[in-house]
Amino acid sequence: MPKDHGIGASSKRREDVRFLTGQGRYTDDINLHGQAYVYFLRSDVAHGRLNNVDTSAAAAMPGVVRIFTGADFEGVGGVPCGWQITDKHGEPMQEPAHPVLAQGKVRYVGDAIAAVVADSLEQARNAAEAIVLDIEELPAVVDMKEAVKDGATKVHDDLTSNLCYDWGFVEENKPAVDAAFEAAAHVTTLELVNNRLSPNPMEPRVAVGDYNQGTDDSTLYTTSQNPHVIRLLMGAFVLGIPEHKLRVVAPDVGGGFGSKIFHYVEEAFCTFAAKACRRPVKWTSSRSEAFITDAHGRDHVTKIELALDADNNFTGIRTDTYANMGAYLSTFAPSIPTWLHGTLMAGNYKTPNIYVNVKAVFTNTVPVDAYRGAGRPEATYQLERVIDKAARELGVDPIELRRQNFITEFPYATPVAVEYDTGDYEGTMTKLLEMIDRDGFEARRAESAKNGKLRGLGVNCYIEACGIAPSALVGQLGARAGLYESATVRVNATGGLVVMTGSHSHGQGHETSFAQVVADMIGIPEDQVEIVHGDTANTPMGMGTYGSRSIAVGGSAMVRATEKIIAKAKKIAAHLLEAGEGDIELKDGAFSVAGTDKSVAWGDVTLAAYVPHNYPLEEIEPGLEETAFYDPNNFTYPSGAYACEVEVDPDTGKVTVCSFAAADDFGNVINPMIVEGQVHGGIAQGIGQALLENVSYDENGQLLSASYMDYTMPRADDVPMFQVDHSSQTPCTHNPLGVKGCGEAGAIGSPPSIVNAVVDALQRAGHTKVTHIDMPLTPSRVWAAMQG
Repeated sequence: MPKDHGIGASSKRREDVRFLTGQGRYTDDINLHGQAYVYFLRSDVAHGRLNNVDTSAAAAMPGVVRIFTGADFEGVGGVPCGWQITDKHGEPMQEPAHPVLAQGKVRYVGDAIAAVVADSLEQARNAAEAIVLDIEELPAVVDMKEAVKDGATKVHDDLTSNLCYDWGFVEENKPAVDAAFEAAAHVTTLELVNNRLSPNPMEPRVAVGDYNQGTDDSTLYTTSQNPHVIRLLMGAFVLGIPEHKLRVVAPDVGGGFGSKIFHYVEEAFCTFAAKACRRPVKWTSSRSEAFITDAHGRDHVTKIELALDADNNFTGIRTDTYANMGAYLSTFAPSIPTWLHGTLMAGNYKTPNIYVNVKAVFTNTVPVDAYRGAGRPEATYQLERVIDKAARELGVDPIELRRQNFITEFPYATPVAVEYDTGDYEGTMTKLLEMIDRDGFEARRAESAKNGKLRGLGVNCYIEACGIAPSALVGQLGARAGLYESATVRVNATGGLVVMTGSHSHGQGHETSFAQVVADMIGIPEDQVEIVHGDTANTPMGMGTYGSRSIAVGGSAMVRATEKIIAKAKKIAAHLLEAGEGDIELKDGAFSVAGTDKSVAWGDVTLAAYVPHNYPLEEIEPGLEETAFYDPNNFTYPSGAYACEVEVDPDTGKVTVCSFAAADDFGNVINPMIVEGQVHGGIAQGIGQALLENVSYDENGQLLSASYMDYTMPRADDVPMFQVDHSSQTPCTHNPLGVKGCGEAGAIGSPPSIVNAVVDALQRAGHTKVTHIDMPLTPSRVWAAMQG
């Protein structure tokens, strides 16, 4: 019977009350007394030498407070990169400077050249139009393979080339991998593109800078997934503000999908300008600006090879990938195609020999960084597409080929340096087959044929690494920050709790699920637990929310802090009950003496902590507040099996997703309803990538998909009703909740399912030469493939 409260219950999301009634408080809702507005003049050429910026006429226009250019930021730090990669030769990556405003050159369409601060946004925009630019346009480099050729135009003149790094992993595996391919009975090769995406959260980015002249304190209000990291990067590396003099506040955030992890120039500018102008400065991104300033995702070009022996066992995987960095290194960009991608190339399979090569390339395009899944979708897509192609070449069932090669014993150390602690890949596949009625597929296919449509079935498996850790390890791998999480639990005298967390919510339901965890541990109603996040002034130092780390890392910090609370409360209860501490039990919000009917309520114990008239003062101090920092000793490894059926219109190439099923293993589940919603959202984004979305540049670096007129987002009629199951649970062995991440799974598992299904539909219809179509599978691409 389903639980009605606590861990495992589908408690309704408490935050939805304010969101659905218009009571949310987003950054753009914040307007400060005396506030000015900033408008950024951005480059309309992808690559050019900035010879002169004449602001004289603009500065004299009505309402203009001040105009800033790159010259104002000489001596100010550039926006830092948070992860350094060492290449396969032991050399550090090339790391160019990233100024707040362009200095010397512009390097992509959207690069900020000048910033006009004025009394109104309209006045700032009008003045920006009066700025006279002298830009000597230079050839743009957009194609990654062309960018690394000898003699290619350099994005950064001070670098030796456009190659950021050439990474090989695991380099010492390479001879054995090559030998496995030499000895293979069959080798399948596939070249594919993982298309560039624009994240498009519902709420565009906003930054409001404020400065208190009396205290010398700066405050930044911003749309961020990790305000503490923004404070650290901006304060220490850009503006030189001590952390105790810099407050970063991220209020309600309307979606992020990775794009709001990073420190952006607009945040640094507004903070800097507020102090320089002695008044608050606000910037709100337009949707058009978002397309050319928010970090993009994916954009890989890959060749993958799969080696099999005579019994169809996987013996080797070899990949070569070009990964686009864009014009500058965004906060976590170097880690995405390396440690978050290469380490997942084993997938769910016991392949003994794996080698991954990644060439990261600078181009005259918007910087590329983490987008929902961040490296894991790219790895899964490569692997699951090449396995499907191998099954067709060998004439075997693609599901049985996967099953034959599944990892079945745990813990399992992969050849790419990670160890899966738990999993049941056979179990999730079995569950998936129960959900999809595979035996009835031929009848459904025949029905589609009657309607003139081609029907196909696509299946794939995935594994994800969530809650990247531990800090000591990632530090060795190049991370420039810790990856722990923190929580402070403050108990009030009357028994209610305030939990302050370094994690941040931008739509995941943290205020509900986090409260469930703490309430369940103590045995009190969930509405007695308040969750506070998003303000560096009243939350402990934390690393924020991304990489499906919130419950596994942030939730575990809360558990540890609550355990400390309970331990102290038991001492107080033992004193009140005149019993030994070891005999005290906590259940359903009351402390009792084991084996007796003596008890004291939670509220009486908490009151005693703050009104210590009858209190063991000689043993413990008054009050009931504890903090914990939790640093995991491994990733968590959620996994699953996905399937979809599609119909293809042979006359137009249009693909319709008819059904979609997802069987996931997320370990222990805190709130099934929230988990299901996360999977729904991820699958919808995966369908968007597979069929609709694509960031496209022309050869001059002009963005061709810079609005919703040209960039197609999935709508309600593009997605079917989803079947979602997470009953297959193998709890994580190394966090106190036994949980794994769930927020990115749908976006990881869905793209290969759809492409596999479309190829299956065409193959069944006699288009046997169609072995692959690159995403997005637009009608024109599918139709062209059918025409040969």
